[in-house]
Amino acid sequence: MPDFSAAPCAARSRQPVLAHCPQGSRTHRLKGALGRSLCAGLLLLLPWVLSACGAEPRAQTLGCGVSGAPCLSGTALVRLQTAKGEVEISLDGAAAPLTGGNFVDLVKRGAYNNTVFHRVVREPVPFVVQGGDPLSANPKIPASQYGTGSFIEPSSGEARLIPLELTIKGEAEPRYGEPITNPSLTRQLALVHQRGAVAMARSNDPNSASAQFYVALEALPELDGRYAVFGRVTKGMEVVDKIQQGDRLVKATLVEGGTLVKDKP
Repeated sequence: MPDFSAAPCAARSRQPVLAHCPQGSRTHRLKGALGRSLCAGLLLLLPWVLSACGAEPRAQTLGCGVSGAPCLSGTALVRLQTAKGEVEISLDGAAAPLTGGNFVDLVKRGAYNNTVFHRVVREPVPFVVQGGDPLSANPKIPASQYGTGSFIEPSSGEARLIPLELTIKGEAEPRYGEPITNPSLTRQLALVHQRGAVAMARSNDPNSASAQFYVALEALPELDGRYAVFGRVTKGMEVVDKIQQGDRLVKATLVEGGTLVKDKP
């Protein structure tokens, strides 16, 4: 487990924010939305404050054609063969072209094969099943380091990192690089944390997602606008519910779609 001694709930590895915050009952969590949001602020250590008014910053220097990873044109269907059975994930290239394209590219490269679901949180309430750390496929890496790795580009030897990508309904292009905290905007997100949503894990830097991903075990609106959802489980959610920490993702396969482009789709 990472060291959280520097600050309350401070996330030191590529984890969804609320996993290490104090969690009480479901009722307490839902009623304490503001408190949970403030905790998320501590976790992310980002230079913004919660506000219900004012325009959100727009970062347009990132995205397709500039971020290094390919982008997804259209949709894609990916099958995950896990130790507990098969799971199918539908990816949305319209709302998450860069995040979806990065995932498809890593599937094609075999980056997810034989990795470990290193983090499963179901108590005190269902939260996430997280995996995809390339380090976890290496038998020489101790389990204590799972959750700290990124995908390393073979050509450069450097970690591939992609920016936070969020799409507002009615807007022609996604927004990149900045969390959205305005409730009136998070309610308009094209992709949200419903049960079965698939999203990218990251560190406190919003532009540090790489390979690790998670599946939401229930609706998690407190993560909307802070983490990039790029698809959802369309088959096998009952399998996800059975996955235990330490189970393996045996193989990830592109079933259909998955057209990748270098520039904007």
